[in-house]
Amino acid sequence: MISMIKKIGLASGLILAVTMSAQAATAISLDELLQQVKTGRVNDAAENQARLDEFRARRAEQGKLLAAEKAEQRRQEELSAQMEKQFEVNDVKIIDMERAFQERLGGLKELFGVLQQASGDARGNFEASVTQVQFPDRTAFLLDFAKKMGQSNRLASMEEIERLWFELQREMTETGKVSTFTTNVVNSSGEENQQEVTRVGAFNVVSDGKYLEFVPETGRLVELQRQPPTRYTNRLGDLVNANSGMFPVGLDPTRGQLLGLLVQSPSLTERIAQGKTVGYVIISLGIVGVLIAIWRVLALYAVGAKVRKQIKNINSPSTNNPLGRVLKVAQDSTTTDIETMELKLGEAILRETPKFNSMLPLLKIISVVAPLLGLLGTVTGMIVTFQAITLYGAGDPKLMAGGISTALVTTVLGLCVAIPTVFLHTLVSSRARRLTQILQEEAAGMLAERAESEATS
Repeated sequence: MISMIKKIGLASGLILAVTMSAQAATAISLDELLQQVKTGRVNDAAENQARLDEFRARRAEQGKLLAAEKAEQRRQEELSAQMEKQFEVNDVKIIDMERAFQERLGGLKELFGVLQQASGDARGNFEASVTQVQFPDRTAFLLDFAKKMGQSNRLASMEEIERLWFELQREMTETGKVSTFTTNVVNSSGEENQQEVTRVGAFNVVSDGKYLEFVPETGRLVELQRQPPTRYTNRLGDLVNANSGMFPVGLDPTRGQLLGLLVQSPSLTERIAQGKTVGYVIISLGIVGVLIAIWRVLALYAVGAKVRKQIKNINSPSTNNPLGRVLKVAQDSTTTDIETMELKLGEAILRETPKFNSMLPLLKIISVVAPLLGLLGTVTGMIVTFQAITLYGAGDPKLMAGGISTALVTTVLGLCVAIPTVFLHTLVSSRARRLTQILQEEAAGMLAERAESEATS
């Protein structure tokens, strides 16, 4: 009570001070200010007394309210004690009823456990199967069925158990069928369209002559970014359009895993690009070597044709072929001795031989340099691979395998260029040697005839 009075007095003092300050701002003289202060103190005292009388008058009422609340508290405590006793009684009843329920279940409990496990396993298998696209509503049923089998207050009906049996039987039946239906397909550009697809058992799904990939996470069919070789895709049309019979078609026994790896496996162009600068240099050398070899083969073939034509007409030498020019030298040397004629024929043959062997040294250099460049590319690629292993470690085998595979591409390119270049060089050089041999044979024959004529004369 005393603290309440002190608070009221303090509040009155503050109000008085504020009132005096407000009135002082409008006072004309000190006497008027003093009168206003006196009047304010009297009014505040009267108001405080009125508040105090009101509080004393309501004290009895507050006591009644306190007594009522205490009575309500006692009543609630008694009710809580009664409910605790009832809870203990109900808990005992629940335990007895659960024990009786488990006893009455008997073998059904084991049956429900088997059904729950079977539905869970079936749901996992169905979600990863391509038949899920054709029958998407069965997973929701299996999920609800498994939850129901795991609860003790819900029992499965005979219809639900028979449907589980039906779904298992339908999955086995559909895996041996070729079915055609309409569903949504995501094409290679990312657009989803509804189109007709053909499912080959539980292995693959095809549409419009292309293989599709089933993505279990989204439940969608996605067109493969890279299709198998045409020898596989060309046979899909016969299978789709057929109504009966047997048709050869490529199947993925891993249910799409091998086809999915096609996206990760690089094509021939990508393999060549992995060789980078060294690889392109090797390919350029190979193209140059092949062009040189073709040019020399054609040139030597044309020269050989002229030489063969000249052989048939030895007595009329022509200067448009090497043999004719050698024969012309022999005709111009009829007045000289045999030693001089032999020297002139040898000079003529030596003059013609470099034309036969033109560009052959360059072709041989290419066949030798190509594998060396491949080895250079491999060594530089291995250095880059080991640097990556130093930075990121060797925990990922794919990192090492991919780097080594890239490094070995240049070796493969070098060998692919060197091996045919060696064969081409051998072919061209053999033709050149054959032409040189013809010239030498004809020159030796003319020398023999000249020596024989001189001996008889």
